[in-house]
Amino acid sequence: MSHTSGLDVPALRGAPVPGPGAGRPDDLPRQLVALHDRLSGLDSVLVAFSGGADSAFLLAAAARALGAERVVAATAVSPSLPAAELAAAARFADDLGVRHLHPHTDEMSRAGYRANAGNRCYFCKAELLDVLWPVAERLGVAHVATGTNADDAVAGFRPGIRAAAERGAVTPLLDAGLTKAQVRAASREWGLVTWDKPAAACLSSRVAFGIEITPSRLGRIERAEAGVRQALADDGIEVANLRVRDLGETGKLEVDRAAVPAVTASAAVLDAVLAAGFAEAEVDPRGFRSGSMNELLADPARYR
Repeated sequence: MSHTSGLDVPALRGAPVPGPGAGRPDDLPRQLVALHDRLSGLDSVLVAFSGGADSAFLLAAAARALGAERVVAATAVSPSLPAAELAAAARFADDLGVRHLHPHTDEMSRAGYRANAGNRCYFCKAELLDVLWPVAERLGVAHVATGTNADDAVAGFRPGIRAAAERGAVTPLLDAGLTKAQVRAASREWGLVTWDKPAAACLSSRVAFGIEITPSRLGRIERAEAGVRQALADDGIEVANLRVRDLGETGKLEVDRAAVPAVTASAAVLDAVLAAGFAEAEVDPRGFRSGSMNELLADPARYR
């Protein structure tokens, strides 16, 4: 396993690194050097590895900077994680030669998580870090890192970031000022299969705020999304982004805006949502929007 980023590190070391939100393409080489240096100074790290583009890139960067033997990947297993995500995460870590653990988290034991107010993500991230730190300590790993990037820090609505910071998690991507677009660009350059992976937030993010989170509700969402993907494949309709939003008894389907007409015309797609256990099904004419449940919050500033 190479311990370098593949860049001319000595030539760029010491160059100024833009802060969060900068993200210009010509900043990327310097920011990758900053990331390499930040990770090299950690001694050892356990990466909270969801399998998404950000945490996958962080895991690969950590293996390059520290060596695979000083890096551990941990994918939390709970009802909020789609089963397919765990298998993909395991393959990715194995390809890097990084030890992969899948500890169980119990978000459902936290009343704030179940209540599903605007700060639900705080309780989810708190549970994650409270589980991962003892794992890191048992293994003698010095740090726990999350894949928070520079865009996340300025998004204005990320209560989970606060929970992780309170528990001492490090954020190397954010520290290096790397945006989501830069993470994808660098991932593509490195040949990572996750470079164009669509965002895959936890299943609880599909539930409208104020509706209680339960394992059965999350299972219904997972079944609906799996059924919709199969129906789309059968109908020859291609989509990159897909969410079934749980509005109580209604499952609202969000897909890429360009695919909305074709999806709306497919009876099989809506039937798949109903078959999962929803009483009603509809397609959102506005298309997929990351974090669309936040639009329904009466007072989002309260949770920032």
